[in-house]
Amino acid sequence: MLKFKLSLLIFCLHSVAIASPVVDRACEKISNKLGSVDFAECHTNRLTDSGYQSQLKQPLLIKEYPPLKRRQPQARILLLGGIHGDEYSSVSIAFKWMNKLNRYHSGLFHWKVVPLINPDGLLRKHSRRTNANGVDLNRNFLYGSDSNASLNYWKKRTRKDKRRYPGPEPLSEPETQWVTQLIKDFDPDAIVAIHAPYGILDFDGPHKAPNHLGPLHLKLLGTYPGSLGNYAGLQLGKPVITIELPYAGIMPTDAEISKIWVDLVRWLKRNVRGKKKNSTLIRAESDKH
Repeated sequence: MLKFKLSLLIFCLHSVAIASPVVDRACEKISNKLGSVDFAECHTNRLTDSGYQSQLKQPLLIKEYPPLKRRQPQARILLLGGIHGDEYSSVSIAFKWMNKLNRYHSGLFHWKVVPLINPDGLLRKHSRRTNANGVDLNRNFLYGSDSNASLNYWKKRTRKDKRRYPGPEPLSEPETQWVTQLIKDFDPDAIVAIHAPYGILDFDGPHKAPNHLGPLHLKLLGTYPGSLGNYAGLQLGKPVITIELPYAGIMPTDAEISKIWVDLVRWLKRNVRGKKKNSTLIRAESDKH
């Protein structure tokens, strides 16, 4: 019993030492909004403040699972949730997968996880797809040399649908500026973007797409000017796996969450390999961010 109490005390002291008031306030807001993510789950994931903020000055949080000693990671993977603020499940499932990485991170991949790109859209009283400026962040990325392509597409093809407004110009929003910089700095070998509620699997970029991940089957939705899939998949040549969960407000079952994850890791293992880099150099680069 004494040993147990001492271990508990050490754990608590360690938790206090690494606690960040900024991150804890963000976790409190997230847990108050999402029934499937409680404060303890958010807190124990030990997210870090990226140093970047949303339009309303909310911190953009990130979690890294870096290379392990004596193992060269096969590739670098960027996992992104909550780019649309009304897709609750896309944020919640990112936390569930972080829980798995907390237990099973083997060093096979070097992961960076952003569970919530659009806190302003999610954390308002009535959550919405767009950010605080009314911009669809998944239409605000760069599109080649044509800076007007996304806006022209929005006007002509969507009839100025407010939910899909791409912003006045590419990268007008702090959230997409950060994700773009993150992609540049981290240089992922694959990107996994979580959405809802189409209940399918989408794919952009090189490599053969997975036929299915768990219950989600491949159905290509096409690419749109300013989307992450278009920017990273087609322009940068990085495979972008877009997971469209069946419901925005209802989580998949635990078994489905696990199956999607297992199939995703299996596909990444078979298909994605990064450039060979010295593991010491990778850790040094990771420390800078």
